[in-house]
Formats: sequence, C-alpha cells, structure tokens
Amino acid sequence: MPIKVVIDTNIWVSSLLNPSGFPARLRKFFEEGTLHVIISEPILEEIAEVLDRPRIKDKYGISETDIKELLTLIEERSEHVLLSGNITICRDSDDNFVIETAIRGQAAFLITRDDDIKVLSLNKYYNFIVFY
Repeated sequence: MPIKVVIDTNIWVSSLLNPSGFPARLRKFFEEGTLHVIISEPILEEIAEVLDRPRIKDKYGISETDIKELLTLIEERSEHVLLSGNITICRDSDDNFVIETAIRGQAAFLITRDDDIKVLSLNKYYNFIVFY
C-alpha cells in the first residue's frame, strides 16, 4: 500500500534541478506508485510560479515542457484536497497551506526542506511526521 505524503514545493523543484538527487528519487517513487501524494491548489500554483522564474529556468535549463510534464504528473496522479485557510501555526504564513494540506489529506509524512516547518514539532499535534 502506498505511503500518503505531502511533498513541498522545494522538493518538487529540486527533483527537476538535480535528476540524481534525493528529491528526484522521491519523484521516481511517486511515478512508480510507492508514494500516494496529497496536493492542494496553492502548492501546485507555487510549483508553477517557482519553476517559471527566469533565473531558475535559465540557470538550470528548464524548459516549458519540463514544467508542464511535472505539473501534469502531479495534477493527474495526486489526491487533491481543498483548503479552508484556517491553519495559522507557522512563522511564515505562506507555509501554512503546506501544513494544512498534510492535515486535510491525512498524510503520514510531510517532506520538506523548509526550516520554518521543520522546527514546529508538528508530530506532537498531528498524525504526520515532517521529514527531510
């Protein structure tokens, strides 16, 4: 049975920037069906916005096709959850939607490199573990 996870934007972006790194392996697990990804519209929008930045596209040679393929993969193969916007526990308010996605989707893990999320000890209050 696949493991339910929320994968933060920074991990999805890294999966394109470094095809041999840990985030790329997570993407491969997702493609193979080992991971059941939970996603929300704000995360999808953030991934698209970050990957569309000229400094990222130019520096790493990311094409519009690369971006579209990743977004289509995530949109088509993930479980989508709706957010209420009433989670306000993170110092960086932009990270609250990532946490709410994990809560609403009943994820086992929230995979992120974001220190504002990692320092919260969320597993004391919610049924998921922040990982990475």
